[in-house]
Amino acid sequence: MNKKDIKTRDDVFLLVSSFYKKVRKDAVLGPFFNDIIEDWDSHLERLTTFWESSLFLKTRYIGDPLEAHVKVDKNNNNSITELHFGLWLNIWFQTIDELFEGDYAENAKRRARKMGTFLYLKIFEARQS
Repeated sequence: MNKKDIKTRDDVFLLVSSFYKKVRKDAVLGPFFNDIIEDWDSHLERLTTFWESSLFLKTRYIGDPLEAHVKVDKNNNNSITELHFGLWLNIWFQTIDELFEGDYAENAKRRARKMGTFLYLKIFEARQS
């Protein structure tokens, strides 16, 4: 398969939907998502907008990912660990590598790594308050 870079919203949607198809089946990560998200179509559109905004800086994402992740952690008895973020990141990288190559693909990896670190630290801080 001749891979291309991530260039359009459709590419971002392909990445996001392919990624979450794997996450939903994952024995460790799946329950966190499957037990909370009721409307997957809407969720995938929202996450596509988030990543489109993050990668292309053209669209504007409205929402608070930090608040959402802190709430998920709280609803799961503060059980999210660095293992979960590591698994999430590995699946994200794997999905990108299967579908894309290029500067935007690499940027999607870097942004996910930074975001995962930031979210985990903020979740840990929220537990202290």
